[in-house]
Amino acid sequence: MTRAFVFPGQGAQTIGMGKALAEAYPAAKAVFDEVDEALGESLSSLIWEGEIETLTLTQNAQPALMATSLAAMRALEAEGFAVTDAAFVAGHSLGEYSALAAAGAISVADTARLLRTRGEAMQKAVPVGVGAMAALLGLDFATVKEVAEEAAQGEVCQAANDNDPGQVVVSGHKDAVERAVEIAKEKGAKRAVLLPVSAPFHCALMGPAADVMAEALDDVEINVPAVPLVANVRASAVTDPALIRALLVEQVTGSVRWRESVAYMAAEGVTEMWEIGAGKALSGMVRRIEKSIACSAAGTPEDIAKLKG
Repeated sequence: MTRAFVFPGQGAQTIGMGKALAEAYPAAKAVFDEVDEALGESLSSLIWEGEIETLTLTQNAQPALMATSLAAMRALEAEGFAVTDAAFVAGHSLGEYSALAAAGAISVADTARLLRTRGEAMQKAVPVGVGAMAALLGLDFATVKEVAEEAAQGEVCQAANDNDPGQVVVSGHKDAVERAVEIAKEKGAKRAVLLPVSAPFHCALMGPAADVMAEALDDVEINVPAVPLVANVRASAVTDPALIRALLVEQVTGSVRWRESVAYMAAEGVTEMWEIGAGKALSGMVRRIEKSIACSAAGTPEDIAKLKG
C-alpha cells in the first residue's frame, strides 16, 4: 500500500473538533497549547466551546483546522505512525499549510501565525458583499472555465476549486458569480448554488492578500519537507523551500487543482489516503476522482484505533 496523508480545508470546522484527541493524547493537547501561545489567545476554547459563527470566521477557521489536523498527526505519531509512512502530503487550500507543518517544513507556531494573517488578509482583500463563490455540480472543469469566462463581462469570475469530476467552484465579483450560476444551469449543471463564504477565495480579487502573504512568508523559515508536497497550484510534487514559498503566495489567487492533485498521486502509485483532521469532505472527493484509492479518516481517537487495527 502506497499512502498519502491529506489535510482538509475551510468548511470542515465544527465546535468540539480535536477535543477528544487532546484529552486522549498529551502530544495532541500540546499542539493546541502551542497554537494558543503563538496567537496570544485561547483559540482552543473557541474551538471546543465557542460559537460556530465565530469559529467560521476565516481568520479563526484557518488556524483552528490546522491545529486539529496537527493534533491528529501527533496522535498518530504517539501510536507509532510517522509522516514518512506517506509517499506524499497534500492539503486543500489552507490544508496545504497543515500538510507542510505535518511534514516539518514550517513550525506549528509559524503556521498558526501565517494562517491567522492569511485569514485576515483574505477577509480584508474584498469588502463584504462585493465578492461571492458558487459550487457548480455536474459540469467538468473545462466547461466551468467557459462558464466563468462568459459570466465575467469585464468583472472577475474564475474557476477557483477543481474539487472532483462533478464539482467545480467559481469565485469572483458577486454579480459575475450570480451570472455564472444562471449560465451553468443553462449548460446542464445538476445544481449551481452560491456558497456561504465571507470572501471570494482563489481568484484575482485576492491580489492584496497575496501581497500580504508574500511579506509574511518572507519572514518565516521553510525547511525541506520530510515528504514531498503535492502543491495545489501545480498538482505535482515539490520539495524545494523557495518554490514552496512562491507557490503558497500563488495559491492565494490561483486555482486549487484538487482533482488533478489526486490523479497525480494515483498515477504515482498511491492506493490509500488518510484524511488527517476534521471531517471527511476530502475522502468524498477522492472517491469520486479515483475509485481505486481507499480512504480513511484520522480525526478522532476512534479513527486512530481503527487505523492501528
